[in-house]
Amino acid sequence: MSTEPVILEKSQRIATLTFNRPDVHNAMNVEMADCLDRALTDIEKDREVRALILTGAGERSFMSGADINEMLKRTPLTAVESSIYRQGLFDRLAGLPIPSIAALNGYTFGIGSELALACTFRIASAKAKLGQLEINIGIIPGAGGTQRLLRLIGKSRAAELILSGRVISADEALALGMVNKVVPPEELMDESLRWAADFAQKSPVAMKYALQAINQGAEVDLARGLKIESYCIGLCFSSQDAKEGVKAFLEKRKPSYNGE
Repeated sequence: MSTEPVILEKSQRIATLTFNRPDVHNAMNVEMADCLDRALTDIEKDREVRALILTGAGERSFMSGADINEMLKRTPLTAVESSIYRQGLFDRLAGLPIPSIAALNGYTFGIGSELALACTFRIASAKAKLGQLEINIGIIPGAGGTQRLLRLIGKSRAAELILSGRVISADEALALGMVNKVVPPEELMDESLRWAADFAQKSPVAMKYALQAINQGAEVDLARGLKIESYCIGLCFSSQDAKEGVKAFLEKRKPSYNGE
């Protein structure tokens, strides 16, 4: 396997990002963050990619957190700068016009949990463990965890996990709504690929505007959210994909979408 800290692979319109520092449980350092930045730029520019899977190298960790040796060197200023940079990275991930799937194959702690929360979906191995553990070393989540977790599972549950810093099982994460599905470890990538392959068959235009309506609507009141939805469906109807979808339905055949 490559020695790059982030490996980007593409096949059949699906991109896979693998965090590749298994000797330190795929802990994120500056080099890994920069590689993720470049990989996201590649994916943003590639119109052929219609779904994204993120996972960790090895069998033990998705991402165990931030590199502790780098954290020891942070000052108040560099802590703020790092937080803003990594929040921006995860905002780009959350804002992709394609669905992203975090395949959680093991430890998903700290910034690893924050990264997973920025994905559209989370599928967990039954052996996965999750947690926002920052409080245990005297800090708080800084890459979006305090904000994305409460939006996903509610203020009280999010506060419980963030303030206790406890590790939870994949099954508890499923019960809380943090993950979409739990599967046996040996089925994790196959299940993630099944999800991605299904999304890759859909209209890229419809996928883009469905995600836009969901993501933007989650941050506003219902009335404004409904206006966003109307705007997005109007844009869908301006596409060739919409014409192809309706025509294929009437002709009782599978549609062929080109993303236009």
